[in-house]
Amino acid sequence: MRLTPGSQPPDLVATDFLGQPVNLVALRGAPVLLSFYRYASCPVCNFRMRAIIQHYPEWSGQGLHVVSVFQSPVESIRQYVGRQDAPFPIVADPDLTHYRRFGVEARWRGLFSLGVAITALKAFRSGFLPGRVDGPFERTPADFLIAPDGRIALAHYGANIDDHIPIATITQWLKAPQN
Repeated sequence: MRLTPGSQPPDLVATDFLGQPVNLVALRGAPVLLSFYRYASCPVCNFRMRAIIQHYPEWSGQGLHVVSVFQSPVESIRQYVGRQDAPFPIVADPDLTHYRRFGVEARWRGLFSLGVAITALKAFRSGFLPGRVDGPFERTPADFLIAPDGRIALAHYGANIDDHIPIATITQWLKAPQN
């Protein structure tokens, strides 16, 4: 079941791929971007992660915490996306426990669009090449902006594999008075 704005998200208690604890409830009092991706070697996902990492210094200065979830095991995260040295937790969820709890889906039609092809080409040109696929290949992403009170401010379920909350929307949300 998809989550909606104003609802309380399920708790996410895990360990990131570096062995550090992650607890969504412990982040209450600060804004949070919780992002669900496909598998760790997904070029489109790594391209998006690079954008998040680039904006993180600005956002963290505004109090934002970022938590990313991949459907891959720790070893794959370490080998692929972990090489980007993200300054925030990346959680391995190969059993798809958190994906199910947050209603994150897999849909074949999400693989095919002109936008996906363009994003994939940009990712390839940036050096992000496909590798081992862990979990459903057809997974579509989801992003949640969680307000300091712990409620979901924005739930974005991607229509395609490159469909995330726009960077500008995250930046604008952080500047809004409700945060």
